[in-house]
Amino acid sequence: MSIVVKPLDADKRGTCPAEFSFGATFSDHMFSQDYEKGKGWFNAEVSPYHALTLDPSAAVLHYSQEIFEGLKAYRNQQGNINLFRPFENFKRFNRSAKRMVMPEVDEQFHLQALKALIELDHAWVPTQQGSSLYIRPTMIATSAKLGLGASANYTHYIIVGPAGAYFQGGFNPISVYIADKYRRAVAGGVGEAKTGGNYAASLYASEEVAQLGYSQVLWLDAVEGRFIEEVGAMNICFVYDNKRIVTPSLSGSILPGITRDSILKLAPTLGYEVSEERLDVNQIVADIASGKITECFGCGTAAVISPVGKLCLTGKDYIINNNQSGAVSKHLYDVLTGIQYGTVADPFGWIEEIVVK
Repeated sequence: MSIVVKPLDADKRGTCPAEFSFGATFSDHMFSQDYEKGKGWFNAEVSPYHALTLDPSAAVLHYSQEIFEGLKAYRNQQGNINLFRPFENFKRFNRSAKRMVMPEVDEQFHLQALKALIELDHAWVPTQQGSSLYIRPTMIATSAKLGLGASANYTHYIIVGPAGAYFQGGFNPISVYIADKYRRAVAGGVGEAKTGGNYAASLYASEEVAQLGYSQVLWLDAVEGRFIEEVGAMNICFVYDNKRIVTPSLSGSILPGITRDSILKLAPTLGYEVSEERLDVNQIVADIASGKITECFGCGTAAVISPVGKLCLTGKDYIINNNQSGAVSKHLYDVLTGIQYGTVADPFGWIEEIVVK
């Protein structure tokens, strides 16, 4: 299937503004295509950014049949654009689609569509240090019906926009409240799919802890309320004795993060030990208190790596590394972002470069 490109006239196009925040500004164009059961995908096009028109009975509005992804593009020193591990995001997009009974998108075509969009809107990829182009592929169910069941019609679209730091404090440590009353997801549910309902369910607790002065919620398993899973916007890692990085093993209710996977592959090449384990929250806070845990950090596309300086469990704060960012998280951040921007060699073949014409 070919992609029709319908660009704005040159004099109507914008460019990356001097100031922007995360997820608030979007480029001139977007990609979209439609799906109909029995017909497949059609109407693939890059066109001016526009509002979507949905029937009030559209399935996505009533039964939350939707998925999305998040990845980034980076301006390299040659002025070209680096995509970081896009196929991993497209594979996860399809895993989410399968779990939500939605059609899959061919991974090569997904990349072709994204490249067509970025090639047209390359002026929106920022050049400021630490900035990037955030990419949001999305699929929604559009069948007009109120009967419960999988939709027969879908729209898949991609929007992009310049992004700065996810957290206002940049690389400064954030504070995290460990959820002691609420749960995010259960094994056998949709916790490992990137679907909006997971995030909607987290908002109540997130707003509650924000009023207490904490940046994020750390979720525990839904069965025993004892084992660590993930933070609201990222996976979580703990550093023991400045050399061993431990992260919760994937349980079926944890989103398998691309940045998490990148750290597990990158860290051993930098001299660190890594392991995936079932982590008891009581043991974790005990290890923080004893000093065995020397650092903690979250990892995800939006923030890349974000140090955690304070965890709170049942009203008691546990301070990590004197609430300072640590050498291990900074080392990982510098090398990982170096690969993303092209200033550090990429031994893994993670970068897909778009040459700006």
